[in-house]
Amino acid sequence: MNRDNPSVPQNVSIQDVFSAATGAASQDPKEMSASATRLKDLLDQPGTLDLLHQIAAQKITPLPIRQLSIIQVKNVVSTHWRSRRLVPDEQRPAIRSRCLALLNEEDDVIGKNNEVIIAKIARADFPHKWASLEPDLLTPIMLHLRQRISLSVTEPSTTRVLHKSLRALNAVLKELSHIKMMTSVKTLGQLISRIHAPLSEIYVQLVERVAPSINIANLSSQRIAEDLLFAHLLFKIIMKMAAWVWPKLRESEIAPMQSWFNEMFQHSAMQLRGIYEARISLLMALRTAASQPDRIALYSLELLYKHVRTFGKFFRRVQQLDVARFVELPVCDDLILYYWDKVVQANSAAELIDDSSIAVFPVRILVPGMVLFKESLAQWSPVRKSKTEHSLTLPQEFVETAVTFLVTRFMPLNPNDLEGWMANPEEWVNTEDKDDEQWQFEIRPCAERVLMTFSNQYRDIVTPLLVKAFANINERQPSGLQDIVRKEAVYCAIGRCAHRLRDDINLSLWMDIAIDEAKNTSPDYLILQRRIVWLIGRWVSEDCYPPTDTRVWQILVHLLTVKGAGTEVVRLTVATALQQCVNANSFEVNVFAPLLTTSVTELLQLIDEVDTIETKNKVATCLNTVIERTGAEIVASLPLITSAFPQLWLSAGGEAHFKITLLRMMAVLVTATGEQSTPLSSIIAPLIQECLSPAFITELEADALQLWVAAIRNTATLQSQSGEPCLLDLFPRAIDLLVDNWAVLGSTTDILESYFLLDANARHATQFFTSLKRPIASAPSNHARSLLDSLSMLLQLAHPSVYSEALHTTGLFSSLITTIMTDKADVFILTRHIQVMARLAVLDSQVFLQYMSAAASGLGKPEHDLWEGLLDQWHQRFDNESEPRHRKLYAMGAAALVSTGRREVLERLPKNLFDLWTDVFAELKEVQRQREAESGEVAATILVVYWDQPAPSFFNGTEDTPEYNRRKVLYDTDPVRTIPLSSYIGERLRQAEVACGGTQVMQTQYLAKADPPVLQHLMREIFGA
Repeated sequence: MNRDNPSVPQNVSIQDVFSAATGAASQDPKEMSASATRLKDLLDQPGTLDLLHQIAAQKITPLPIRQLSIIQVKNVVSTHWRSRRLVPDEQRPAIRSRCLALLNEEDDVIGKNNEVIIAKIARADFPHKWASLEPDLLTPIMLHLRQRISLSVTEPSTTRVLHKSLRALNAVLKELSHIKMMTSVKTLGQLISRIHAPLSEIYVQLVERVAPSINIANLSSQRIAEDLLFAHLLFKIIMKMAAWVWPKLRESEIAPMQSWFNEMFQHSAMQLRGIYEARISLLMALRTAASQPDRIALYSLELLYKHVRTFGKFFRRVQQLDVARFVELPVCDDLILYYWDKVVQANSAAELIDDSSIAVFPVRILVPGMVLFKESLAQWSPVRKSKTEHSLTLPQEFVETAVTFLVTRFMPLNPNDLEGWMANPEEWVNTEDKDDEQWQFEIRPCAERVLMTFSNQYRDIVTPLLVKAFANINERQPSGLQDIVRKEAVYCAIGRCAHRLRDDINLSLWMDIAIDEAKNTSPDYLILQRRIVWLIGRWVSEDCYPPTDTRVWQILVHLLTVKGAGTEVVRLTVATALQQCVNANSFEVNVFAPLLTTSVTELLQLIDEVDTIETKNKVATCLNTVIERTGAEIVASLPLITSAFPQLWLSAGGEAHFKITLLRMMAVLVTATGEQSTPLSSIIAPLIQECLSPAFITELEADALQLWVAAIRNTATLQSQSGEPCLLDLFPRAIDLLVDNWAVLGSTTDILESYFLLDANARHATQFFTSLKRPIASAPSNHARSLLDSLSMLLQLAHPSVYSEALHTTGLFSSLITTIMTDKADVFILTRHIQVMARLAVLDSQVFLQYMSAAASGLGKPEHDLWEGLLDQWHQRFDNESEPRHRKLYAMGAAALVSTGRREVLERLPKNLFDLWTDVFAELKEVQRQREAESGEVAATILVVYWDQPAPSFFNGTEDTPEYNRRKVLYDTDPVRTIPLSSYIGERLRQAEVACGGTQVMQTQYLAKADPPVLQHLMREIFGA
């Protein structure tokens, strides 16, 4: 192997790179794998890309090694070219020169990869570092094209260079057009302004030369095939430039190209007609020819097919970018109507239409023409959104003919459709359900969209036409398959245009006809039955017909139960229609309830019967919607679902998508049935354990946690009465998630709170408190705040014997007091810390003293320092607290601390604590009233709190679940809400007097230091005197 430039230093040798490339191209799997790894490592070394490019350019090297080398260069050139370490500046000119030399490469694999490499380098280097690229590509293109136009014979090498240069220029324009930086946009605009005129001129000359030769006699001519190829490639280049220029013509730098664009568009529209008609004539002639076309003829036909498609892509792109300006372009109206004329012409014989490049009317040419026509109809509407008039408004006769043509010719099912129905019903239904994606690629879905657009834009013409067609088609029963297919197409039209027809068609009168047709047992009627349920689903889901009509459900459920050959498509369509109908805004469950059990039974059976996971998932999703929308009515069907669920789960295997749907099925079932879902825990608990196992947690974790939240919020108990798996078994896993997975900390917190509300005395305090320390200290602030709220909830719910020892032994209390003292957490976190401390103090102030003493000992700090740090934060964070309930908690907690007689607390009594209590008394209005005794009750005194209003986050989205009531009880029984603040503080002050040595000590050492008016005011609030 030789180097192009041996003077340039390389960090790796060309022999090493060649050896690795040779091995990577080997047929021996082991050698290929080892060498590929070695080559990948070498590519991270400076100079390797240059050496690989040298190997690819040397024709004496075996072709497979050259091909592999050029592919490797193509794969990494985008990233490597940005690195001066991997591709030193001194190597770059040689690589660019080599790229241009490879434009004469005979091998197509090397040539195509070289074009990509040129484009990638041009993105980085043009024009400043590769200023010669433009003449390097444009000069051979113009030179060789002029030679072809003037000469009848050309050299193979010039043909090859012309071919590769055109492809390279196309790749460069494509790459540059994707750049959004303003400097690059300006560069591309300048390039196009220089090259658009000569390229357009030479294209016109080339087409004028080759167009007369497009006939059956010249179809096998190599020269004609080459000219067609170059015309096609040249038009792709011009098309890219024009499509890029079109939306920018209002800019001053681009505006001068307006006239060129108009001329180019007009010429393209006229050129399309000539090539389209020539192609049709060729293929019609070939249908009657005695011999089959040879290889060159087939290649020429392929090029004509691609060329006509490229015209369509260009027109469609221009239309997409600005449809209003598009219809104003020269001859645009004629162009659109020409495309429509071809659609009408194609329908003269069905055998002329096929998804093939040698069909007379290929689907991929017809459909884009229909799309162009459809998207232009809005601009030709008698009443446009812009309230402007258009010179072309389609006459009534044209609209009526077009609509009739669509409904009777393109929308009916054809023999291929019916064959697909029977051969693979699941795939057929799945394809039909994707019509929102398919309408731009297939004739029948596209025809339906064109009809809908006609209905929207020409309502006064189309509506009476469809109403009459619907009435006529229902005057008599179909007499055979063709009548059924025609009727199915009319039903399709009525469904597609539901919004426009809702006031003009009385679907209630038709329902009796639909019932009769649904009950018909003829196999041919399956076609009609599928469309009936589809139509019902459309009208109901779009609020055009009420689902309160019992005939809706009778038809759907009846057809869901019909089984036999060909019924799969009908039943699958019924499943979708059921989903649409139960999801309707006006759905009333009591109307559907009598048929609910039958529907659930049949949907479960259908899930089991279908073969593909995609279809199972679709039907299961429909069942989920039925469960969700029927609510408590589904309780009667619980045994059906729970008995079938294990087998459904097993059938899912490793298909995560289907398993997610099944998890959601169980979640909506739990939500719908509320407390009656409690027995489902025996299924849910092992299900969640499996989903959170290492094998499934990545894909199923989120939905498993949603199920867990739904289950625990709706259950009545954590325990199992019969020894079966239960939700309590999962509690240790919830604790583990606090440590293992902070990504789901929000869901974990919700789950833990639900456990506390159900059974706060569960014996897991030690593990919970140990796991809580790190997330409270280090998790994102919103999650840490939620965990501290959960801790406050547990302290309120549980008996102190459950957690008192664990709070100390786990170090959680020490961790909390340390955070308070260091004062480095954000204000929201510190506020929650003080709430926890206040809650502990209110629960048992003497135990709180023990916590503080033990924490001081464990931390090796004076207890006095801990008290001072706590009280400082207590005073500061009170001002950050806004919720009245929490401000009162601060006040009660402070009073509880006062009752301990601690000097640090009492010394703050005259100022900080009196100020705090004064603020709270001023804010809160509380009155004790005597509640009248009801039957069997003793009269009691209750506290009326006028400030009482729970924060929106308190119920945490649990409305309509049993947990809501549990949270409400927690809120209602909170001592902060039930104990009057005045009496609470008064009692704690009396306890403080005892603790500090009596009234005299209290008065002289502490109360006397208070501001007399403040003290007097507080005494009135507290003691009423």
